[in-house]
Amino acid sequence: MKKPYTIKNRMRHFKFHDTLHFLQKFGKQKYGQQFRFHSEDIKILHKLIIYMIHEDIQCKKYEIDLTKGILLTGPVGCGKTSWMHIIQTIILPEQNFQVKSTRDIAFEFNQNGFDTIQTYGKNRQRPLCLDDIGVEQNIKFYGNECNTIAEILLQRYDLLVNHQIVTHATTNLTAKEIENLYGKRVRSRLRKMFNLISFPPETKDKRK
Repeated sequence: MKKPYTIKNRMRHFKFHDTLHFLQKFGKQKYGQQFRFHSEDIKILHKLIIYMIHEDIQCKKYEIDLTKGILLTGPVGCGKTSWMHIIQTIILPEQNFQVKSTRDIAFEFNQNGFDTIQTYGKNRQRPLCLDDIGVEQNIKFYGNECNTIAEILLQRYDLLVNHQIVTHATTNLTAKEIENLYGKRVRSRLRKMFNLISFPPETKDKRK
């Protein structure tokens, strides 16, 4: 597919409409012909796109901090996970991030123990997107119960502070639900780690 930008003076210049068309076309290839963007998605997509292509002026307008990651929130089925996959088609190779289900991470902890926290909490090689934070359950490893994702989030915060490595995440939870699940310390760190981009609560399940 033709890329949705031109290069001038070694800089990429995007047109929003072309970028939307490109992303939707890729989404159809990946998820099927039923995939499409809805009119109510456009403002949210705009914020996600300007962050990913580092459009400084637009990001300042929307108070998006390019030194932080993205926390994409919204109801079940609104498109969070698929968006975080397809948006990587317009970013630079060094910005590519791994999208990893928190449920899968919890299962890995059950198998491998605390090495799992080190794997995802301290990996400097590649940014990480923690998909669906809050759906995982605390897992016991040899009798020791651990809130795996909370520990990983705290370590990812240290990566941001010490090495400027961002973390992205998706969730169905509200801020209060996150605090109830992970505690005030984690919620405080999340404010410093993420730009919040949210689907409206009434967004329909697009999978139906």
